[in-house]
Amino acid sequence: MRFIGSRIIIAIVTLLLVSVVSFASFRLISGDAAILSLGTEASEAQIADLRAQWGLDKSVPQQYFTWLSKFLTADLGNSARYRGMPVTAMIRGRLPITFCLALFSLFFIIIITVPLSLLPMKQKHTFIDSLVNTITAISISMPGFFFGILLIWIFGLILRLFIPGSYVDYNTDFYGFLAYLIFPALAIALPNAAILVKFLRASIYKEWSSGYVRTARSKGADRRRTLYRHIIKNACLPALAIAGMIIGEVFSGSIVMEQVFSIPGIGRLLITSITSRDYQMVETLVVYIAFVVILANTMVDIAIQIIDPRIRLGPEQKS
Repeated sequence: MRFIGSRIIIAIVTLLLVSVVSFASFRLISGDAAILSLGTEASEAQIADLRAQWGLDKSVPQQYFTWLSKFLTADLGNSARYRGMPVTAMIRGRLPITFCLALFSLFFIIIITVPLSLLPMKQKHTFIDSLVNTITAISISMPGFFFGILLIWIFGLILRLFIPGSYVDYNTDFYGFLAYLIFPALAIALPNAAILVKFLRASIYKEWSSGYVRTARSKGADRRRTLYRHIIKNACLPALAIAGMIIGEVFSGSIVMEQVFSIPGIGRLLITSITSRDYQMVETLVVYIAFVVILANTMVDIAIQIIDPRIRLGPEQKS
């Protein structure tokens, strides 16, 4: 319980630091949100009134504490770019899209990672082993948006399995919406799965040469039983840390992939809000993304402690 409590405290402090840094950073960017909203033909009085309405006439610390107090009470204000629409309502409308995309991505990551990590374990330096190494190396070295463009070209333009850019709203056609998310989810999953496969296979190979494996084999344990009962558990622990970062990334919204496939999710909303100096929206989205990433990594840290309690031991406990 002490470990879980400390992790929660660290997560809260980190989230506060992220909010402070993001708030100050966007205030340092040149440009006036009031002018961008009203246009260059607006009068000085109109601009001053709007700045006062949004609290931009106050000092940066005052603006931050005002925003933080409203954020803690779920009063996120209105969007400057989207004609005064409530920020909460806009984010609530985009979250199901990003959430479904993340679930699809995780599904593809799992079904790619598990078989490719365990398939070549029977014998090292075989043709299959070399093929998996080559595929993962290529997937890791290529940028994520390339997979998106490649999938659009193959499955959209050549095979015509979907129409690129013709996003289907989930309120209109839910099954069409899910079908459209398959290819962007696959594009997100491929490079992330390659990273996990590379990392997990390296950990499994390392465990094969451990002393406890040689002991188990000398006592008559067959290769399959040794792999599934001993090696995988220990090899998965370091891979979980990488998995935590990947989970945080896919659930916070793939900014690039949502742009490539014209998906109106959290990532795309963040890009449009930054370009229009929509401070209320940007600050809320940055805190949301930070929260998702911190939550995912905190849960992974707790899971690692539960799987292997020996990691709980600090230097003072070991002595």
